[in-house]
Amino acid sequence: MESMRNSLKNELSTPFYTRGYNPTAAILREKLAALEGTEDALVLSSGSAAVACAVISQVKAGDHVLCVAKPYSWTNKLIAQLLARFDVSFTFADGQNTEEFLQNTKENTRLIYLESPNSLTFEQQDIAAIAQFAKSKGIATIIDNSYSSPLFQQPAAMGIDLIVHSATKYLNGHSDALGGVICGSTKMIQHIFANEWMTLGAHLSPHECSLILRGLRTLEIRMERSAQSGFKVMQFLENHPKVEKVYHPLAHHYNQKELTQKQLKNVGGLFSFQVRAENIDQLDNMLNGFQHFLLATSWGGHESLIFPMAVLKSSANYSGNTLPWNLIRIYVGLESPDLLIADLSQALDKL
Repeated sequence: MESMRNSLKNELSTPFYTRGYNPTAAILREKLAALEGTEDALVLSSGSAAVACAVISQVKAGDHVLCVAKPYSWTNKLIAQLLARFDVSFTFADGQNTEEFLQNTKENTRLIYLESPNSLTFEQQDIAAIAQFAKSKGIATIIDNSYSSPLFQQPAAMGIDLIVHSATKYLNGHSDALGGVICGSTKMIQHIFANEWMTLGAHLSPHECSLILRGLRTLEIRMERSAQSGFKVMQFLENHPKVEKVYHPLAHHYNQKELTQKQLKNVGGLFSFQVRAENIDQLDNMLNGFQHFLLATSWGGHESLIFPMAVLKSSANYSGNTLPWNLIRIYVGLESPDLLIADLSQALDKL
């Protein structure tokens, strides 16, 4: 009995019931915290679960959330629809101008949520400046760092309280496991564990943990390859006559280059571009012509993917999307960049 009582004193660190503690999950948590430079981490069943648990842990009825504009769609729904049902108010604001963004805080603001760069049009926020302001006002901060991974951006070092990831992306890297991550201080992680994490039950199974641990072993080489190839593909698209605009932190026209140099150690293989198509039929003709890119959502694995915003027109979950219909998100994986450029070239010829 005494052993059982002791186990219950700290379920996060002691074997008692595998939803609370699992040795494989514990190893993954330790490695992720080390990568992000935080004291501890939690692993969850998806990136959306990580965002939800982290956000809910910081607010109560009557509080206000300031969130960067155009966040991940399910983050948007969490804040604007689910939490709004429980009297949590919110403001979505463009975070590119720090002063204007922070003017949206209120007396009851308890959380600032960032996504830098965001994963569709790749705007950045000045992470250190916003974190410093938030600390001076006693406001918690959360950032989605899925786009950069811990290798290319370190938000904790810039003062952010909680860092969330979709481990489904770069961290796993093999497109065969879903997962989410929350990294932060021991105090904050233990609070989330004892409340949102254990109550909602969005734990990550030991098998998925083992797959993500496997992915971490090749994270650096995969990230570097994707970054190098992605930059080469981006340059091709930037100079193509049938491409209207490229959204990439290293693109020639990108207007936040100082933040790119300040915050990002490198830029991954995910970016977007708009094509010069007159209608969706023309766009469909191009999209149906790809031979090597897969038409699919997600990113961060070994395969290169194309995700067109036009496909959202028929989706019940994403019908409110306001992004341009001719915007295409592209993920450059581990294939030869010359092969991918050739595929893009022949597909664009179909416009």
